[in-house]
Amino acid sequence: MDNWLKHNPHVRTIRVAASDLNGQPRGKRMPARFADRVQKEGTRFPMSSLNLDIWGEDIEDSPLIFDGGDRDGMLMPTERGFMPMPWLDTPTGLLPIWMFHEDGRPYEGDPRHALRAVVDRYAAHGLRPVVAVELEFYLIDDSTNRLQIPPSPRSGKRRIAGEILSLRALDQFDRFFTELYDACDEMDIPADTAISESGLGQFEINLVHQDDALRAADDAWLFKILVKGLARKHGFAASFMAKPYEDYSGSGLHMHFSVIDREGRNIFNDGTEKGSDKLRHAVEGCLRAMPGSTLLFAPHANSYDRMVPGSHAPTGICWAYENRTSALRIPSGSPAARRIEHRLAGGDVNPYLMMAAILGAAMNGIEDGREPPAPITGSAYDADLPQIPGDWPTAMAAFETCAEVARIFPQELIRNYLLTKRQELRYMEELSPSERVDVYLDTV
Repeated sequence: MDNWLKHNPHVRTIRVAASDLNGQPRGKRMPARFADRVQKEGTRFPMSSLNLDIWGEDIEDSPLIFDGGDRDGMLMPTERGFMPMPWLDTPTGLLPIWMFHEDGRPYEGDPRHALRAVVDRYAAHGLRPVVAVELEFYLIDDSTNRLQIPPSPRSGKRRIAGEILSLRALDQFDRFFTELYDACDEMDIPADTAISESGLGQFEINLVHQDDALRAADDAWLFKILVKGLARKHGFAASFMAKPYEDYSGSGLHMHFSVIDREGRNIFNDGTEKGSDKLRHAVEGCLRAMPGSTLLFAPHANSYDRMVPGSHAPTGICWAYENRTSALRIPSGSPAARRIEHRLAGGDVNPYLMMAAILGAAMNGIEDGREPPAPITGSAYDADLPQIPGDWPTAMAAFETCAEVARIFPQELIRNYLLTKRQELRYMEELSPSERVDVYLDTV
């Protein structure tokens, strides 16, 4: 993508964008004539711009603002270079960026740097994570106060059922999905299978596994931006919020991962269906960190509406082989592809923080070498299990004091994230459930 802009001289404007802690793109619009300069020299934002609440407001008690003088950070291009923004009406270039201090040190409040630090931990052991994600989202007609599925562009009718794995449901929005796949090709996002899910207007698209976790997180972040932008171009909304409808399943962002060594061997594979000791150690690390990291997997007030028994979202802290009621699932298949599926995160997460939390917890487990409890059988909802934090304040308290989280994330990011969520909690308590939906529908 580095040469994309040079091959598109008709582009008149560009955007530069970084992810804040909520996964929102924060950036600038510039004339295209500044492209060479920003690619070589970067640009500047206040450090506080990566630590805003879901409304895009400053955090009132953040030390980054008045106590620290609201200092600038240096924003430099990531490895992706320029790429198109196919959802806009005019040809436009997008340059993903991330934040550094003036002296070149990574800014520890940047979520992309948090994931980079975890990947560096793996590299120090001669290891590399292999990551794939499954992203669920809803297509929504939000033109009135009553949210509903958009009418089919083909028939003008609205679906009346979830139609799991329905080709008809996909075909009703064929033009949208065709343009979405074309746009993914243009942006070099490795989109794979699409399916219809159980909710009205709910779909899932998988991104192909790759052995570059930073790239995988970039892809997920850019994919969410793309889907939401392209849906608006088609006259409706797309939302990754965890629970837009009370009566239908929420949307998750499941992550599959394995780990390879310097020779490219999967360290979770021991030639059997059970997997290796390292797989079980990674499972134990993920389970141990789960209560404290729930705030990253369920970051918003609406997130906890998804996590109820019998809703296809996990509520108990457990693992299992080929069992979708568990928080961690070991899929069946070839031993060479032995992996862990982490099923807790909602679609509303910041992909960088989600991947850092999962991979960091797995590395904690690999380093510590502990055995997990026995895998469960049957429904996790019926088992007597330790429970995932079931509400926002409980998750905040667990995040603040969790030793496993402190091994994964720098203290500055933990502090900034807590300040953000506490401010959002204060404001959200003043809103009705429908007003909360309005806040989250387009943002997350």
